[in-house]
Amino acid sequence: MSNESLFERLGGYNGIVTFVEDLLPRLESDPQLGRFWQHRGDDGVAREKQLLIDYLCANAGGPMYYTGRDMKVSHKGMKISDSDWAIFLDHAVKTMQALNIPQQECEEIASFVSGLKADIVEV
Repeated sequence: MSNESLFERLGGYNGIVTFVEDLLPRLESDPQLGRFWQHRGDDGVAREKQLLIDYLCANAGGPMYYTGRDMKVSHKGMKISDSDWAIFLDHAVKTMQALNIPQQECEEIASFVSGLKADIVEV
């Protein structure tokens, strides 16, 4: 096993930006999940994108400092369902496949993301 952090193995900051730039359009254009971006301005979406990049970088062992709210506060009141969560996971897997992320890193990402479900899914 490598001594490199997940952040480094994913290609550092640029690798995580690439991941987010592939994932967000999938989520935004999804027939079910698109409702979360339906009435958002460009600036709000850009800010959300940067917060997601910072969050992922910081939690993957990178040198970024995440200044946003925690996941529970950020998602409270959004009425994210188990069905929404399953669709999100499917898009995340498709992004990992599209970017040819190695299996070990995919498993680490999946483990991390699954730990967030209780703070994100409400209904």
